[in-house]
Amino acid sequence: MRYKRPILILTITAVGLLIIAFNAANRPDTKIDGVSLVAPPNPIDSFELYSVNKINAGWVAVIPYAFSRPGKPEVNFDYERQWWGEKPEGTVKTIQMAKALNLNVMLKPHVWVRGQGWAGDFDLETEEDWLVWEGNYRNYIVSFAKIADSMNVEMLCIGTEFRRPAKERPAFWKGLIKEIRSFYSGKITYAANWDNYQNISFWGELDYIGIDAYFPLSEAKTPSVEEIKAGWQAPLQEIETFQATYQSPVLFTEFGFQSIDYATAGHWKYNQDTLNINLDAQAFAYEGTYQALKEREWFAGGFLWKWHAWHDKYGGPDCKRYTPQNKPAQDIIAKWYK
Repeated sequence: MRYKRPILILTITAVGLLIIAFNAANRPDTKIDGVSLVAPPNPIDSFELYSVNKINAGWVAVIPYAFSRPGKPEVNFDYERQWWGEKPEGTVKTIQMAKALNLNVMLKPHVWVRGQGWAGDFDLETEEDWLVWEGNYRNYIVSFAKIADSMNVEMLCIGTEFRRPAKERPAFWKGLIKEIRSFYSGKITYAANWDNYQNISFWGELDYIGIDAYFPLSEAKTPSVEEIKAGWQAPLQEIETFQATYQSPVLFTEFGFQSIDYATAGHWKYNQDTLNINLDAQAFAYEGTYQALKEREWFAGGFLWKWHAWHDKYGGPDCKRYTPQNKPAQDIIAKWYK
């Protein structure tokens, strides 16, 4: 009878995926309960995405990276050595698999600046360079916007955490939004850093005020749930006051916490290699965050940072990183997303 076991396994897997799809399709239309997928370096199949259901998420952010260099105007994407999940081919396949599981998708092209990582410090010296950058960046975003349109992707994010170009070149962004709206009918947002969203002048052209919400909440090593809730009160009041100007819902385009000491103090303040693993700090931070946000009518939901394919290989009790996979925080998230 040994020869029948593979058939049984495949049958169980197929039934499981059907149940997942049924549950997702019948989820009420509530807040956006999303995860930010890590683009895999190699091809995956839909079985590797079904772990998203472990936390009852209804949305995934698919993130095809491009790369720039400090002080250089080029925006490079879709080149041979790039990871499969970051290239158009992998992006299309990932979206197809997500939709087969009845997951909604936000397509979120994201520029990584080599050597410094964060696009927030990206700057150029001359107007000539900025014009070159605008042309390169437009090609990058429009290429993926056309993929979003052809696949009926529910939402597109047109940029992430740029400071100077987002603040000082609003005409470029407004023109880009207008061009994309000429062929794409889904929702559009932009992902502003937590300390820069008030400097964005083109929110009125978008459907959501997008914030990468890494606000400092507590300086404690392991703050309690109540301390986290208290830490949210000031930033949420500021967001609410700002949101009233535009009357647009607020989306946390990214949010999350590492599983280390001082996880809510501000990740840029510490070298994580010098800090201890702290699973409670991450779990309490998620619980306090969801409690603080639950009564905010203007809050549209968000995408936690971050979630890997090959679920069983990531996270766990020895992992300091942001992923909540196989940690106590995973159960907290599943409870709230359910």
